[in-house]
Amino acid sequence: MAKAKMHLAQFLCHSPTYHSVAMWRHPRTEAAGYDWARPELYQHIARTCERGRFDMVFFADLNYISDTFTGSMAPALRNATQAPEHDPIPLLSFMAAATEKIGLGATYSVSHQHPFHAARLWATLDHLTRGRAAWNVVTSLNHNQAANYGEDYKPTDDRYDRAHEFIQVCRKLWDSWDEDAVVMDRARGIFADPDKVHRIEHDGPFFKSRGPLNVVRSPQNGPAILQAGTSGKGRDFAARYADAVFAIQPNLEGARALYADVKQAVVAHGRPASACKFLFGVQPIVGRSRAEAEDRQAEHNGLVPLEGGLAILSGHLDFDLSTLPLDTIMAHRSEPKLQRMQTRYRTMTGELLTLEQVARNHGQSVGLPQMVGTPQDIADQLEAYFDFVGGDGFMLSPIYSPGAIEEFVDLVVPELQRRGRFRTDYSGTTQRDHLNQDD
Repeated sequence: MAKAKMHLAQFLCHSPTYHSVAMWRHPRTEAAGYDWARPELYQHIARTCERGRFDMVFFADLNYISDTFTGSMAPALRNATQAPEHDPIPLLSFMAAATEKIGLGATYSVSHQHPFHAARLWATLDHLTRGRAAWNVVTSLNHNQAANYGEDYKPTDDRYDRAHEFIQVCRKLWDSWDEDAVVMDRARGIFADPDKVHRIEHDGPFFKSRGPLNVVRSPQNGPAILQAGTSGKGRDFAARYADAVFAIQPNLEGARALYADVKQAVVAHGRPASACKFLFGVQPIVGRSRAEAEDRQAEHNGLVPLEGGLAILSGHLDFDLSTLPLDTIMAHRSEPKLQRMQTRYRTMTGELLTLEQVARNHGQSVGLPQMVGTPQDIADQLEAYFDFVGGDGFMLSPIYSPGAIEEFVDLVVPELQRRGRFRTDYSGTTQRDHLNQDD
């Protein structure tokens, strides 16, 4: 019996750092003449990942510079903890022009926008990418982001109630043009059949929209939908709407439980479990020998300043961690804001971590488990995680760029293909095609 094949996605930020605070200052990054703001870099990454037959390249995005740690922006700016961060949306069409098949995804928050604008933007991107667009639907992460839009930070339930209506309005707008609405009858002078373009007349608790959308039906009828929230509300949102979920779960038992819970919820909402793929985050560190890979891991991790880890973790938790002793056992804390990242407070085998340990891990990889070794070792670790957890694949995060992504594509992907665990070619052309390709 053939073994299940993995799906692979590449994590990116339009920023000097991705998950690793050390990335911008890593010697290999510097030696490569790295310029994170240069758009050609991202075209190169997209072409590399397409050569590796990845499902997608995916951009996270945050609309703030955090002042949560110590009440100052200085730690975030000193350490480039996801700051600065340029808008990734314009890059998607730029990268689409340099590729043919790979999916192109980005985060876009619904908390401070109107559905009509989002539906129009993403339908247009789906056209420009020829059906390869993917939208990671999120709500505001913390008070810094809300403040940039002149708003108060809303409770989780309120943010997700609004997000549910937001995506429902978008779906109505994407459906406002029938598939055969555009007839292009030049002889009779009819571009579109008026009977096949519909107003939506939405009037809900959060939004009103008359419609129709002024963008014709796109190749995927709107982008593929991604989701990255693991709260109860986030899981329910994913189960209803998501084509794929990204999750950070360094604990194997926790990862298996999360995977099973979301898949059951997908089925409960009337969809097949396979309709929503689950991609777990990992940080591969590849070497020609295990010793070389371990040296690379030590070099990278040693470049992560504790202040940088505390600053990025404080921003993600929306809690000033300078108020806690470094030897605090994080899993023992009862503050509500500290409950959202319980998955980061333990090792893969379940040992409890102190604040200092969690912060250093967060600065190294934002909690992604590091997989270290030769290409064969990395493939072994990916297979072990995949087969134990039941997940559908992985979201990969590099420790330097350019270089680390290319090493994975050139060294690990062929090993996975040799084992029959990863595709050797695309069978379709759209983002949803790739996510649904299981042969």
